[in-house]
Amino acid sequence: MLIQMKVAGLTIDPLTNTPIVILKDLAESKALPIWIGLFEASAIATELEKIEFSRPMTHDLLKQVIKGLDVSVTMIEINDLRDNTFFAVIHLLKEGTSIKIDSRPSDAIALALRADAPIFVDEKVIEKSRNIDFDKKYVNADDLKKDKLKEFLENLSPDAFGKYKM
Repeated sequence: MLIQMKVAGLTIDPLTNTPIVILKDLAESKALPIWIGLFEASAIATELEKIEFSRPMTHDLLKQVIKGLDVSVTMIEINDLRDNTFFAVIHLLKEGTSIKIDSRPSDAIALALRADAPIFVDEKVIEKSRNIDFDKKYVNADDLKKDKLKEFLENLSPDAFGKYKM
């Protein structure tokens, strides 16, 4: 089953200083943290803040190409989690024909924000995310403080998202 979610904000992993985008369902009863790259976090943050540049950035360019081809983004779907890696699909519509494009979740989210398209997450992904193997997520597993990170993620408050909260 697909669950509609929204970007609740961006934060930083306290152990690795890696950006995390936080998705929450519309009832705000379920949350999904996804570790993303710095450039993708910047693309999401600039759209959340409605910052405009004199020249289009990559996701803005993609949005304009899609629009120029008379295609619409109907939704994005985060549809799998395998080996600690999230997978997503961008759903496009062209003259009544549905097109699915494989994507990294961070790129799909950045595009969805620009296209005002809904974000959906497969319920199985939320379940699998509870079992992410943090030992594989970090280069030096000996330095990993699983309890600290788990506690950090479980206790995230809206204030933790800084200026990027919605």
